[in-house]
Amino acid sequence: MTIGSAGEHTWRYRLWQHLCTAYGGPFTLVGPRETLHDPSTDAPTSYAYADPEFPRAHLAGWGEGWCHMAPLIGDAVRSCRADVLLVSLGLIDLGFYTNAEQTADNVRAFVAEARAARPRIRTAVLPVIRNIRVEADPTFADQVAHFNELLAKTAADLDDPTSPLLLVPPPPSYDFHTDTYDGTHPNETGEHKIAAAFAEALWREWDLGGPYEEA
Repeated sequence: MTIGSAGEHTWRYRLWQHLCTAYGGPFTLVGPRETLHDPSTDAPTSYAYADPEFPRAHLAGWGEGWCHMAPLIGDAVRSCRADVLLVSLGLIDLGFYTNAEQTADNVRAFVAEARAARPRIRTAVLPVIRNIRVEADPTFADQVAHFNELLAKTAADLDDPTSPLLLVPPPPSYDFHTDTYDGTHPNETGEHKIAAAFAEALWREWDLGGPYEEA
């Protein structure tokens, strides 16, 4: 949902567009990766962004979740000198790798590694956005709901004035029936809604940017 596929803009691009006009100071997107997922190779090998001028640095991965990112985030934060982390993870963890409690443990490991690398890092975390699987799999739906509860508690427990941990309110009108192209991955409207969720949280809580307006 964050890395995107060949030919897409991604919600990262929508947020970047917003900040280019709403944020008054210099900024850049950082991360050790640049590619999109290429469906033809089923690998992150594409550079075919819908807008080739987009500064495409990121740390997203197709099929990667908290369990994959926790071991990587320290080196990424340190090498890229990140100041703010925008995180949308968890769906793949709950779907294939870990239960709600284990996933919450990986959130704590992720935050600890990021802070060890950069003690004043700010982190904004989006709860898991439900996908089409919740309609057919009640157990999975329960795990998503339970994890989001644990994530809220984790954010409250770990929030620190010197290294804030912000739980981003999920986009209220997001609907996987209309805001995705396959029941999971965001289409244009979904990209805007995810970007808006982060943008509004950054503005309201940290005074970064301003109200979200679609470009």
